[in-house]
Parts: sequence; C-alpha cells; structure tokens
Amino acid sequence: MLLLQERILQFGTVPKEGILKVDNFLNHIIDPKLVMELGKELANRFKDTPIDKVLTIEASGIAPALGVALELDVPLLFAKKSIPSTMADGYYTRVHSFTKNKDYDIFVSKQYINKGENILIIDDFLAMGNAILGMRDLITQGEANCVGVGIVIEKSFQKGRDILLKEGLHLESLVRLKSVLPPNKIEFL
Repeated sequence: MLLLQERILQFGTVPKEGILKVDNFLNHIIDPKLVMELGKELANRFKDTPIDKVLTIEASGIAPALGVALELDVPLLFAKKSIPSTMADGYYTRVHSFTKNKDYDIFVSKQYINKGENILIIDDFLAMGNAILGMRDLITQGEANCVGVGIVIEKSFQKGRDILLKEGLHLESLVRLKSVLPPNKIEFL
C-alpha cells in the first residue's frame, strides 16, 4: 500500500536493527484518516470471506482493527492483557512479545466468542507470529473459526509469515518490510 509506505518513510524511525517505530502516526498518536484507509484496504482484501467479528490485542492493534470492523460493519473484539474484576469466565493464552521481549497472558470473555463464528484477526505488526497464534488459540477455544489475518506492517525478515502460512492461515499484509536498519534505512519487499 503506497500511502502507508510513504508515511513510514516520512515519519517512521529505526532506533535499532529490526525495530520500526511508527508511534507518531499509528500506535501512540493515531492518524484517523490513515487508519480508515488501512481499514478499507484490509477489509477489501477479505471482501469475499464471511466475517462475523474482528479480533485484535490491546492496545496497538485496536486502531487498525476498528477501521476494518467499521468497513466490514461487524463488531470489534480485543483481547485484554489483564483480567478485569468484571470478567467471570474467559478464554486465555500466553503470548511472547518480540518488541517487549516478555510473555503475557491475553484474555477474552467467553460471552464474546461464539461457536461457529467467523473471526478475522487484525494486528499492527507481524514479527514472529506469536500474538496471532495466541489470538487464534482464543478463537479455537471458543469453537469459532479463524478466517484470516490482516497485518498493517509485516517484518518479512522475521519468521512470522512462514509460521502463519505453515499453519494454513490466510495472511494479508499491507506493507512488507525487507529490512530496517539504523539510522533510518527502511527497505520494502
């Protein structure tokens, strides 16, 4: 997606090899017009797929997932990283964050994943695929169907794509990065 590539080149920063910061337009400060364009494009890539719900993880995935859900006219569900006192019964799994280099549990209330539902996963980044596999696990626990994965920025120099494709997942990425090197050398596939 050319618009996203331009935005990455204009505003993205590379603090160290393999890390692309886009917090000034995507996941800290959010450009709502850009998010809506991302949502339209990802929704278009899954237009022939029956989708009942969009799933992401808080917090960085919420903005692009909202754009997709709005375009598809379906609810957006996000997995929480801590169990609220109001959640009596839920599905949970543990995922490893490549960026933060730590494990954390993610949770979804059982009442929000229904048997047989078709759920599309959306996330801002794909690195090693751990978050995606964790969300798919939540979907599977609810006896629903993971119908695809939409990614805003894929780090193709890492193993996530290969892992998800070997798992048989339909994967669509708006931008695929070949490499990111300091100070700000960004190459696209």
